[in-house]
Amino acid sequence: MSETAYHSDLLTEIEAWMKRAGATDAHYQAILDRVLRDFACTAGTIHSLGPQSKVLHLRARRNIPDGMLPRIQRIPIGKGMAGLAAERRQPVQVCNLQTDASGAAQPGAKETGTEGCIAVPILAGDQVLGVLGIAKPTAYEFNEREITLLMEIGTVIGKFLVNGESRIRNGG
Repeated sequence: MSETAYHSDLLTEIEAWMKRAGATDAHYQAILDRVLRDFACTAGTIHSLGPQSKVLHLRARRNIPDGMLPRIQRIPIGKGMAGLAAERRQPVQVCNLQTDASGAAQPGAKETGTEGCIAVPILAGDQVLGVLGIAKPTAYEFNEREITLLMEIGTVIGKFLVNGESRIRNGG
């Protein structure tokens, strides 16, 4: 299978999960697990952002220590990698979280034991609806092809988040 066909299959599978039952935490978890597997990552999160909210809310996680939960369940826009990705509407990555001095990651993020990590915004047009974050156990810089695919995954998730929020607001 060509790389393009593989990417198309991945996006189609994620879209099918979201269509079946909408944006449920179980579907977020399934999507996160699939993305982690396909990108050879060991840890990750998906956060959503409600309408007119300034705080990201944790929807799915894998291999994030329980001791970090109080700090990652609600992340203010602009704080940490996820908050910065949401604020900038752009991916934020760190090649080695354990030695990073850029200030993009919060000091407590080192507790994950991961190194190469990236947070990408989940978008619907220019509206930020959440953030997808994944991390590898070794130093790593995600390339443009990988970043593009992660952004496309975010767009698929975003399409269903915006529709799900509309149904909730309209009583559906």
